[in-house]
Amino acid sequence: MCKALGFARSTYYAAINHVPSKKEQEYAEFSNQVLSVYLEFKKRYGAVKIQRELNDRNIPCSVRRVQRHMQCLGIKSIVVRKYQYQKNQGKVPDDKKNIFNQDFKSDTIFKKLVTDITYIYVQSEGWTYLASVMDLFDRKIIGWAYGKNITADLATQAVKNACLNIPNTNGIILHSDLGSQYTSDTFEKYLRTQGIQHSFSRKGNPYDNACI
Repeated sequence: MCKALGFARSTYYAAINHVPSKKEQEYAEFSNQVLSVYLEFKKRYGAVKIQRELNDRNIPCSVRRVQRHMQCLGIKSIVVRKYQYQKNQGKVPDDKKNIFNQDFKSDTIFKKLVTDITYIYVQSEGWTYLASVMDLFDRKIIGWAYGKNITADLATQAVKNACLNIPNTNGIILHSDLGSQYTSDTFEKYLRTQGIQHSFSRKGNPYDNACI
């Protein structure tokens, strides 16, 4: 086999009988520490953050040393492309209105409300969802609903719970995005029964509902 591969038998035996030196063992151990931190933080940490984390664990090292080991391991941080805001981005469908138009000031309670749904990951149950309603006058949450399914009923229940705290809902403006929960017949029908006007964000423009 050695003859076919073109190298001496002594080289072969030296390789299989090689005992790693102390320096080689330290190198391998540090590589494992770098890889451990990298995986622990879901591959999001780059050399700078890994170096800080290792120093916090009393493992002294420089950023350049971490970079060399990351290069040898063939790993790098996962970079998520940041959201790029476009000033004239999106529009509201013709049958809907953006009444707020990013005017989040309110001179009294129960005049302007905003609503949205937050995703919450629970280890035992997976993804769960929290629908909230905020009063823009004092930025307080006045109604919410929590569940395992992101449905129109969840969004509607949050508004129903908010309405329990409001003496008269007629003429209130409620702002939401264009999510299917908020454009559903169930949600729109309930708003009409309460005399609430519905304001919508422009498509793909989170700044129109930035408060919540």
